[in-house]
Amino acid sequence: MTTEEGRPVRVLIVDDDALVRAGLSMILGGAGDIEIVGEAADGAEVPPMVAEHRPDVVLMDIRMPGVDGLTATEALRATKSPPEVVVLTTFHADAQVLRALRAGAAGFLLKDIPPVELVGAIRKVAAGEPILSPAVTRQLITHVSSGGADDRSSRARALIDRLSEREREVALAVGRGRSNAEIGRELYMSVPTVKAHVSRILTKLELNNRVQVALLVYDARL
Repeated sequence: MTTEEGRPVRVLIVDDDALVRAGLSMILGGAGDIEIVGEAADGAEVPPMVAEHRPDVVLMDIRMPGVDGLTATEALRATKSPPEVVVLTTFHADAQVLRALRAGAAGFLLKDIPPVELVGAIRKVAAGEPILSPAVTRQLITHVSSGGADDRSSRARALIDRLSEREREVALAVGRGRSNAEIGRELYMSVPTVKAHVSRILTKLELNNRVQVALLVYDARL
């Protein structure tokens, strides 16, 4: 899969383990439609490398001795037109992974992911599809959410109340992990209309992507 401009998907790999970087680079570099534009060993290296190489996707390790992946993700997603971020972890349920998702990461991958699935995940993220199942999101929230769940629920419900009835229906469907096509079939609307609703939802709620919409829906306990 290439980007809309017809070029390969550009990927920046960030991990403090040289062997992990080499393995990821070898796997992804073997796909004809993916280009490795750089490697970084610390989150501090990410901003200048993103500015120089303009990757479409950043594979971000969470635990690094200098600037960790969470801090780097939060800083990166706060910039104008940032690349998609996919966090790398060795755990299914990790508090830092959840925080990275709340900051706007498009999903996460386990470091032992099979090569073919890794390549497919990068293609999906580059196409604007989050790589996080509702079941995994629910597991993260259930097992590693910090305190203040009631406060988060109240804030989430207040945000969702900003939506129109139709936008709310679309948001709930996003929270259930439905694709645009599935939402269209369920709610009897075209895919372009679904996309327009999702775009308005993101704007109204000041969110980065569909993963954050799903997290908000779960926080609201809807």
